[in-house]
Amino acid sequence: MRFRHTIDAVTKLIDDKILESFDIVSLVSELTDEFDITIRPKDLVPENFNSVDAIEKLVKELVEE
Repeated sequence: MRFRHTIDAVTKLIDDKILESFDIVSLVSELTDEFDITIRPKDLVPENFNSVDAIEKLVKELVEE
């Protein structure tokens, strides 16, 4: 993924239309491979992908399972 925006931990990735559906699919694939986690359909909600902080929280929760 290439970004033309400045991204920080609280940037609204979905609300500000920085991430689109294909980006999220790619991100899910990368996170799954990198952290050996399963991101379930119930986890695929905007709140879990709207910021770097939210993504980090989701990954930490799934790693701990």
